[in-house]
Amino acid sequence: MHQILLKIGPAAFRIASAWREPLEQLEALYQDYPQPTGEHVDFTVRLEPEKPWRRHIRPSVHIGGDFWLPDAAPLPLTQGLLAAEMGMNLQMALGWRRHLLLHASSVEKEGKALIMTGLSGSGKSTLSGMLAERGWRFMGDEFALLSLDTGEITPFPRLISLKNKAVEAMQQLAPANRFGPEMKATPKGDIRHLVPPKEAIARMDETARPALLLFPRFGHAPELRDMGQAEIFVRLTQASTNYVALGEAGFHALTRFVDQVPTRAMDYQSVEQAEELIDSLWSQLP
Repeated sequence: MHQILLKIGPAAFRIASAWREPLEQLEALYQDYPQPTGEHVDFTVRLEPEKPWRRHIRPSVHIGGDFWLPDAAPLPLTQGLLAAEMGMNLQMALGWRRHLLLHASSVEKEGKALIMTGLSGSGKSTLSGMLAERGWRFMGDEFALLSLDTGEITPFPRLISLKNKAVEAMQQLAPANRFGPEMKATPKGDIRHLVPPKEAIARMDETARPALLLFPRFGHAPELRDMGQAEIFVRLTQASTNYVALGEAGFHALTRFVDQVPTRAMDYQSVEQAEELIDSLWSQLP
């Protein structure tokens, strides 16, 4: 099998593939990322044909690796890049134990991190990508890595996964050479990946103190709402893929986070509205 090594934030991956095409796409999009030192990696992802003949006849990609889902449907080879990205996310979700993982996007300014979490379609990836083009440092759009000891956020700045209308919106802000291939009719809709700004990659070992947590909701009149700590805690346990596995350490890390980080629910109908609401909250932080 063909293979490449990738380092994203604190995690190192080996991506092995029966086909060269997905790895060539990964190499092009991750060319500015540092290489892992030595051969040691945290996780391996394997892109393999579901059946031997599916390597050549209507080729389909089955996602395997250290952790895998036996009932996951294979993807067509034209979506091999998406399979690799999904494979890396799966390894983190099921196997990472060094941080509390929150399914959230995050950006940083002045050493302070803004974390955004919510259901699919809430716009957190689009918001983090757009803020990264407007003076914020991008830290991640899939996982926010919360330190079990210090409570700081460690960057995991993988490619930004843009879906459907978000692709066109980001094309107005980011240069064309930072976009990956367009993949139509994937299980998640039309998808195109965006390489984060170079600053995000160069500073991906630089942590930030969480200063504001938002639960964005797209498609509603602009509004900020307070939330009770019990609701925040429960929603964050649901947004974490390893909270239960971490046991007492995860409980203490999440309790400290909820106690210390101001939180709001945010409704918005456009990125401009969201940015205005975020700026107003950010200006009030100590």
